[in-house]
Amino acid sequence: MSTIKAQKWNWISALVGATTAATTAALIAAKPRDPAFELISIDLTAFKLNFPALDAELTLTVHVNNPNIVAIHYNSTTMSICYDGSLLGSARLEAGSQPARSCRLLRLPARLSGLELLANHKNQFLSDVAKREMVIDAAVDINGAAKVLWWDHKFRVHVDSRVSVDPVFLDVIDQENRAEMELLVS
Repeated sequence: MSTIKAQKWNWISALVGATTAATTAALIAAKPRDPAFELISIDLTAFKLNFPALDAELTLTVHVNNPNIVAIHYNSTTMSICYDGSLLGSARLEAGSQPARSCRLLRLPARLSGLELLANHKNQFLSDVAKREMVIDAAVDINGAAKVLWWDHKFRVHVDSRVSVDPVFLDVIDQENRAEMELLVS
């Protein structure tokens, strides 16, 4: 004859188990995700005579999506804009922040060197104008922090973009964006 002992319910063990399950679920939900960037439009704002060529000032409208459950704060930085493998200009991203799980439009002032374009890429540029498609590459590193409770979790996001643009009307034809986030240990 075997005896089965009745076990006492242990509230401390149940509380520890529930807390562990809730913490695990929160960590899975809080796993940092790469933000998404998409160039919406390019607007020509000015031409500046820089003899023998013209420099162009543009405004890039970029759609940014923060899929994370915390707000992010980022430092100012400069985006490099390249054409046919050479630096053509840059765009300035001012320091700011973005709320958790939100989308935002950023307007970035950019300046492109007409001298660089005509001096080193005249034939390629004329060919692109004739076929009305020009491929521009852009890259930027964004440093910032996401605040969770009282800790600032520092990060770096590297974004590479390849954008096909109509060089006559400055319409965005197609684009491919890749963002990679790196969490920094400090």
